[in-house]
Amino acid sequence: MTDTLDLLADIVARARRAGASDADAISFESAAVSVGRRLDKPETLERAESRDLGLRVFIGQRQASVSTSDRSKEAVEALVQRAVAMARAVPEDPYCGLADASMLARDIPDLDLADSTEPPVEKLIELATVAERAALAVPGVTNSDGANAGWSHSDIALVTSNGFAGGYGVSGTSVSVAVLAERDGQMERDYDFAQSVFFADLPDAATIGRKAGERVVRRLGPRKIASSTLPVVFDPRIAAGLLRHLLGAIGGPSIARGTSFLKDRLGQRIFAPGIQIVDDPQIKRGFRSRPFDGEGVATGRRALVEDGVLTSWLLDTRSARQLGLTTTGHASRGVGGPPSPGPTNVTIAPGSVTPAALMSDIKQGLYVTDLMGQGVSLVTGDYSRGAAGFWIENGQLAYPVSEITIAANLIQMFERLIPADDLEIKTGVDTPTVRIDGMTIAGQ
Repeated sequence: MTDTLDLLADIVARARRAGASDADAISFESAAVSVGRRLDKPETLERAESRDLGLRVFIGQRQASVSTSDRSKEAVEALVQRAVAMARAVPEDPYCGLADASMLARDIPDLDLADSTEPPVEKLIELATVAERAALAVPGVTNSDGANAGWSHSDIALVTSNGFAGGYGVSGTSVSVAVLAERDGQMERDYDFAQSVFFADLPDAATIGRKAGERVVRRLGPRKIASSTLPVVFDPRIAAGLLRHLLGAIGGPSIARGTSFLKDRLGQRIFAPGIQIVDDPQIKRGFRSRPFDGEGVATGRRALVEDGVLTSWLLDTRSARQLGLTTTGHASRGVGGPPSPGPTNVTIAPGSVTPAALMSDIKQGLYVTDLMGQGVSLVTGDYSRGAAGFWIENGQLAYPVSEITIAANLIQMFERLIPADDLEIKTGVDTPTVRIDGMTIAGQ
């Protein structure tokens, strides 16, 4: 990491000498391995490695970004010259620039994000094999859509001309499996997956496979239902999509452009009292943790919704300046362009009742396990998605259903959202089971 930081510091210094008023340089060094198997036979085995550099330069209020994978002296010098020439040619942007030096991370915490050991390919093959075999062993499963296992590691380093230099490593391991079941000529598909930062923390592959098999068998023989307005309960892996819609709607650029249905709701209640939504980038071994953001700004735990009230946007420096605010430390970036805001580890705090208790008073309703289509507008909040799942009758899951559309507006959905107590961290944007009353269900 020291050699990389020295290289980035040299690139920034070269940019300043070439005429840049400010600059930052970033490095991503990555390696990834993935294996795929289907019906107990190898299907894919891939390895990818990359060493990419990105340079962003400013000449007054003009900025330009360039990138390269060539670290030779000649390539670095050409990178600098291209970036400066481009910056001189583009229009001024009154909001561009480095983060204020007072916001930069001075102490970079160790969040334990990098597993130092790369698992052998044979172990990844074993994970995929075990997961698929366990799924196929579930009675009723008739075919496999494949199982995959993977590992990745990246080293990220950033240097800015106003005093920041730092880096960290991140790793990850994953396993997934998708299988099919068939009855009376009707076929269903479902899946399960797991991931972890450290290989040793990955859940049991056989359990993942068995859950995938059990999920798909439960979906056999779906019925159609009549249209109605009823409570809808979202399975946790589907409910997380609602949280992602919220995160998209509170992103700084959308707020600055006035293109979000929440643009005037900061400081207002948008969820029921008691609802807490937190973004925490400093969770040890967190899937999306980072000790500093893409501009070198210090990161920290932040409530996005507190007691149902929207308390924060997701901001990088540019969008914060557009809004007359201060960055929230959410800048994300690659090597080829300027930063933009993005979330880290986000959760809806669990409620106080079990999923069973959450459904216990529903005489008729829908439990959603799958969503299709892209019918969500973050400009208006209108929500309409194809759905499948299970019919709820007298508080119990009665039978599988499909060919349904559910619709409402996200403002009303957020206001009516009730969480259960079963929060499980699986992706870094996670929710428990949630219930939303009064949704339109379009069936046959």
